[in-house]
Amino acid sequence: MKPYKLHKDLKLGVASASTQIEGDINNNSFYEFSLIKGRIKDDSTPFVGNQHYKLYREDIELMSKMHIEIYRMSIEWSRLESKEGEFDEAVMQHYIDEISLLNEKGISVLITLHHFSNPIWFEKKGAFTKSQNIDYFLDYVEYFAQHIKGKANDFCTINEPNIYAMSSYFLGKWPPAKKSLKLARVVAHNLAISHIEAYRILHREIPECHVGFANHFVYLAPKSSHNIFDKMEAFLMRYLFQDAIMKAMTQGKRTRLLGSLKQDKGKYYDFIGINYYMRNEVHKFDVKPGEKGEKNDLGWEIYPEGLRLLCQKLHKQYGGDIYITENGICDAKDKIRPHYIYSHVKAISDLDYVKRYYHWTFIDNWEWLEGQTAKFGLVDLNYETQERTIRKSGELYTELIDNHAFTSEMINKYFS
Repeated sequence: MKPYKLHKDLKLGVASASTQIEGDINNNSFYEFSLIKGRIKDDSTPFVGNQHYKLYREDIELMSKMHIEIYRMSIEWSRLESKEGEFDEAVMQHYIDEISLLNEKGISVLITLHHFSNPIWFEKKGAFTKSQNIDYFLDYVEYFAQHIKGKANDFCTINEPNIYAMSSYFLGKWPPAKKSLKLARVVAHNLAISHIEAYRILHREIPECHVGFANHFVYLAPKSSHNIFDKMEAFLMRYLFQDAIMKAMTQGKRTRLLGSLKQDKGKYYDFIGINYYMRNEVHKFDVKPGEKGEKNDLGWEIYPEGLRLLCQKLHKQYGGDIYITENGICDAKDKIRPHYIYSHVKAISDLDYVKRYYHWTFIDNWEWLEGQTAKFGLVDLNYETQERTIRKSGELYTELIDNHAFTSEMINKYFS
């Protein structure tokens, strides 16, 4: 291990999602889904969460103590519009207060407008399986933009559209638990349109804003670099999982997978958002973590070089700024996380077009199908007492921010 410096424009922060942290949630698709026995690993629901909706001041104070520079958060649509067409002004004021406090503490905010969960009324209408439902989402985006102008300039319209479409409508593991390739394609198609139109709304309401979306990228490699079939299959998997939807959402381009969007071709991004966690190998159309690499608690293969290679590829294709909108590790004992941070930040430390790195996540949270069992946080959470404790990796992250470098002293301190 060697010391390294970060390029001068790279900012470091943390990310979270409202359904996973806010608590007292009982009106969205994931809460309803979590009530079905056996769906969630520990049968927990997002109702407990981190109680962040009540404790956001304490959490922001903790972020400030850790010298966090940037924070990616999401808005809970099911709170803001719990009934169709009825926006709750008190909830809107809550988010204005939270964002204002973050601004006061010098923490820049990136706001995600859709992070997997839907209001129950929207889910019952078929959510994004129907093109006419896109207008409901856009009404929500417009309302929020009109009320937040002057308080925030950076927006992520949709988080991981590829994961949402695949997990909910192809694999059937997430609500509404459908298994249909046709539906998955329709949903991905409609999400692309939703992003493009949301991009236009945000720029109309807040002309100086920066808008993008966060796509989930896996470093998909052939199991054998000498096997032509493995190489072809890896290429096809990359196209189906992440490349096709990327072209559609960023440029409004027709793809064989999603078809024509009937939108004007253009540039519908001000940054490229990358969520990256792992490498998978492809062989005989089977996708699995590599056998040789180190694994996290969920069995995902750790491959920091994949983050660098993805950034280089996407910058070459699309240009402009790149934000690492999520990168982190499930590591309950906090043994691997310090080195994970060291290696992944190092991978992008000299790429001057990578402007932001958001660690997933700030505090342990309700991790979808894993419930409360998956520990991704720089801060440990006791769900019963709601006590927050900064982990060793959290202390390391603060020093990395303060030094804007990984120093020899840090290496000696954390890896002796």
